[in-house]
Formats: sequence, C-alpha cells, structure tokens
Amino acid sequence: MAKHTAVGWGHHHYHHLQNRWLLALLLMLSVSTVIAFFMRSAFDSCDRTVSAAVDGIGSSRHVIQVAEKRTAPIAAVKPSPLSFMKSKVVLLVSHELSLSGGPLLLMELAFLLRSVGAEVYWMTIMKPSETDEVTYSLEHKMLGRGVQVVSAKGKEALDTALRADLVVLNTAVAGKWLDVVLKGDVHRVLPKVLWWIHEMRGHYFKLDYVKHLPFVAGAMIDSHVTTEYWKNRTQERLKIKMPDTYVVHLGNSKELMQVAEDTVAKRVLREHVRESLGVLNEDLLFALINSVSRGKGQDLFLRSFYEALQLIKEKKMQIPPLHAVIVGSDMSAQTKFEMELRDYVVLKKIQDRVHFVNKTLTVAPYLAAIDVLVQNSQARGECFGRITIEAMAFQLPVLGTSAGGTTEIVVNGTTGLLHPVGKPGVTPLAKNIVKLATHVERRLTMGKRGYERVKERFLEQHMAERIARVLKEVLRKSKNKSSRHIG
Repeated sequence: MAKHTAVGWGHHHYHHLQNRWLLALLLMLSVSTVIAFFMRSAFDSCDRTVSAAVDGIGSSRHVIQVAEKRTAPIAAVKPSPLSFMKSKVVLLVSHELSLSGGPLLLMELAFLLRSVGAEVYWMTIMKPSETDEVTYSLEHKMLGRGVQVVSAKGKEALDTALRADLVVLNTAVAGKWLDVVLKGDVHRVLPKVLWWIHEMRGHYFKLDYVKHLPFVAGAMIDSHVTTEYWKNRTQERLKIKMPDTYVVHLGNSKELMQVAEDTVAKRVLREHVRESLGVLNEDLLFALINSVSRGKGQDLFLRSFYEALQLIKEKKMQIPPLHAVIVGSDMSAQTKFEMELRDYVVLKKIQDRVHFVNKTLTVAPYLAAIDVLVQNSQARGECFGRITIEAMAFQLPVLGTSAGGTTEIVVNGTTGLLHPVGKPGVTPLAKNIVKLATHVERRLTMGKRGYERVKERFLEQHMAERIARVLKEVLRKSKNKSSRHIG
C-alpha cells in the first residue's frame, strides 16, 4: 500500500542505531539549520492555503533545545544590505498567522529586519478564538527573536501604525484591516504602506480588499508574470491603478543552503527517508511537494506518472523502478479531491509505486531523498514557487508547468523541462518523466545547472538586496509626502 504518514524524527520503526545517527547529524548542523527544518518557508509563496504542519516538531523539540546550547562559529559576515533599517520602526500586518506561504515569508522579513536592529511589530488580523499550537509556536518564535507581537485591533494597533516608519501589509486579504482599524486615520498611514502581494487567484480581486492600493507607497510582487496580471486585472476589472510596483524574486535561506551543500547530511537524510518509504537507493523518485489541492495538479501528475509507467513497459526499457511521492497529504481533512487521488492509485494498481506523505515543514529531507521535483501547479501557475528554487539548491531537475513564476525560475531544457497546464500537459509530462528516467547524465547535468542558477540569483542575500532597494524607495517617498503634508 502507499504510505500514509510522513517521515518523523525518531519514528518507532527506525532502528535505535539509525536514530542515534540521525540525532548526531542534527546536532552537527548549526542551530539555525535544525530550526529551519521545522520552521521553514512554505512550499510556495502564492497561495495562502498552502499546507504545512508541525509534524515532527513535538518529537524533535529536544533536539532543538540541545542544539540551541551550541555556540555558532564566528565568521566574517558581509554587511546586510538592510543595515539602513537600523532603529526604524516597522509594522508587519499579516492576514493570518499560520504555516502557509505569506505569513512565513513575512516572518522571514521580520527576522532579517531584527538582525539589523530595526524595531519590529507584528499584527495578525485573523486569529483562532482559542490559541492553538501553531499560533503559539510561531508567536513564541517571534518573541524569542525580538519581534513584538501586538493586537491588530484597538488603540495600540492605531498608535503603532501611526508612529511606524514603514507598514508592510501582507497579501491582498489584509487590505480590509486598513478601514476597520485605522478608520479616519487611514490617509495618514497609506503613504508609508508597502503592500506585499503573493496571490494570483481571481477571487482576491475585490474592491473591498484593494480599494486603497492606488494610494500606498508601493506594491511588492514575487514575479513579473504576477505583476502584469495584477496591473491588467486592477485596471480592466476594478478600474483602479496599481501604485509603483516592484518585482522581488525570493531566495533560499542560508540554513537551507547549508543542508543542500552538506553531502553527509544529504546522504543520511536520503537513506532515512527512502527506508521509511520502503524504496531502494537505486529507485527513481519523482515528487510533487505542495498542499494537496486541484490547483496544485496532483491528479494530473498521477495520470502522467501512470502514462510514463505504461510507456516504459511498452518499450521494455531497462531502468530502475519509478516512484511518485506526493508530499502535502492531509487525510484528517478527508477532502473529496484527496480521496479521488487515492482511488485512482488503487484503480490503476500502482499502490506500490505511489507514496502519500503527510503535510510537513520538513521538506529538506525529501529534497535530499528524491531525484526530480515536479511543479505541476495549474491555471496561472505559481506566482513564484519557493519549493522550485529549494529543489534546485539540492541539484534536482524540475519538471514544471509553463505558467506563472515557474517560467522565471526554470530554464527549459537547461535546468528542467516545462509542459503545458491542464489535460494537454499530461502526455508531455509523462514523456518528460521518461526522458529524465532514461537519461541519467541529462538529469544530473540539469540538476547541477539548477544549483548554479540558484547561486547566481536565488539566495537570501539576493532577496535581501532586492527588498532593500524597495524599502529605500518606499521610505524616501513616504518622507517626501510627510514633508509636503507638514509644509
């Protein structure tokens, strides 16, 4: 049968000796690396419902606590491009606090700003009525890094917004906060608002959400494709204009790169994950790492995978067994879509070739264990797709849809292969799966070129430099508007 559970540190089915090896590995890694395994950015930056969970956090908390006692080695550090933000007051407003793309990206920005001495405040607009483990863990993590968590409502929220040098509004949904909380003072805050937009879904284009968009200091969007989409839609559908808009491609964290470049860590993680899945070292694993939903295209991927198996069988190709791994499952939700996926696997009798893995933050072990990443997001694709550059850091070729931000990351034929969205893409993806399965050298070369591309443009330092240019411009415009208002 297909596996229904995620790999977890210290799972009961691991041998004791293997547990000790894995614990030793985690302790060898830096504190930040260990924490990054559990508190990384989401699978992608586009969809606010991207799945991620605290699988493995509870059983691994002791590892983190032990590791935190270690002192990181002192090394020459390049000055941060965000150093000019020292002592600046920054308010970050998130639509929610969850383990999904938008909030985790905003948290990364919070930590980057704290690292240069900015005074950072965090507000969450929609919070659960009762504090859950995820909310508690994330707030505790922020407080531990010096980010002040305050209520998004009431006088404190208004006062913080008014005295802030910069307000970052995260995602289109957060737009309703402006009127509800700021009310009559909204015009005083708009000139210093940077709106960070990650969405590409049509239902976000509501005037209620974005009516103030033309009056903010700027909008920051994750890809050129998404930027054009927003400019066209706001003008055609809502009859409003975008403010000055900046494209900021995301980058991989230093922590993820450290794991990706550690051959010993990758080998140990690969062995453990593959053993938990019940696959051999020589087997070929094609994985789709995203929340299980129709928009992410797991159904079409499985059809392509089955078609690839049939092609290999018909042509009697002598290659290692192929496996499909779907990371992002959530059987507790009992969604109709996920049941369709599992029924298809049973119908086609490929249970031994398809592995469902629970949604998890621990993507690094899976990236170490697989051979190819499949990015099969449908419709307009991903506005960026963080998992794509993370896979490339692990020297994995990418089979992606030729839509959205994926086209700005993957160089077709060089770092991966692209296929059309929808049903027309099923057979091309199947053929691309076979191509990479049968050409080892091509697969490895694409992976190496993907890694080189990441090193050239998709690192945390690159992202910090891009964000720094935007923040400088927004602060300059905000200051000018304030001066004119006083005059």
